[in-house]
Amino acid sequence: MSRRVMKRIVNPIIRHAVLLFLSVVWLVPIVWLVCTSFSDYPGINIRTFLPEGWTFKNYTLLFSDPDSVANFPKWFMNTFIIAIFTCLISSSFVLMVSYATSCMRFKMRKPLMNIAIILNLFPGFLTMIAIYFILKELNLTNSHLGLILVYAGSSGLGYLVAKGFFDTIPSSLRESARIEGASEDQIFLKIVIPMSKPIIVYTVINSFLAPWMDFVMAKLVLNSGLSKDWTVAIGLYNMLGKTLINSYFARFCAGGVLVSIPISVLFIIMQKFYVEGITGGAVKG
Repeated sequence: MSRRVMKRIVNPIIRHAVLLFLSVVWLVPIVWLVCTSFSDYPGINIRTFLPEGWTFKNYTLLFSDPDSVANFPKWFMNTFIIAIFTCLISSSFVLMVSYATSCMRFKMRKPLMNIAIILNLFPGFLTMIAIYFILKELNLTNSHLGLILVYAGSSGLGYLVAKGFFDTIPSSLRESARIEGASEDQIFLKIVIPMSKPIIVYTVINSFLAPWMDFVMAKLVLNSGLSKDWTVAIGLYNMLGKTLINSYFARFCAGGVLVSIPISVLFIIMQKFYVEGITGGAVKG
């Protein structure tokens, strides 16, 4: 057998073996979390991978028996409300800034775009202390409104992917609309937006995911210690305390599974448009 033929056979085997290994490493913790959520033992069990007894009790307890430690329905509703309002505000900001930078020409356009890109290079947690004191001065700490403002405040800086998508829309369409007397907002709302379903879906999903999964910023703003104000991330993290983990770990796993369901369903339904938004926005960055 020639060396070339051996190379064609061995290389795919090695690649697939590596991918299989990485898949197992990635999936094992998820499978263990899902299995533990059905365990009849309330604490953490490291003796066996699969539970010794199976039950739906952990899921029912999250909704039927909320207490000061595990008030999951309230956390879920808090997170959902914050995510919805953040999604609406952030998506509007991103789409408007993207349209302005892609389709309009004005002074300081390119410097402003460069500044936005440079600011995005810095991790958000560098501004946490400043954000906290600003919110404190405005009496917005321990407030869901303050958290929504934090999430939505700099969302317009993430314009780059949507701008790339808007760059692919023919400028002749906008010019024709201007000749017909359409204003800039009419062009945006009646021509550009109806043609931009993939990038709108991409923007909406990303805007929803940020507050839905965030822990650090939520913990910084909602620090009163009152469980009724917490988001899901803070509430589930609190279940892992030293004095609580032996009584609430299985319930924590059940909560983790429930939190992942809305996002998974959203991705399955919108996957086609999400991928189109990414690839379309990557054409002209």
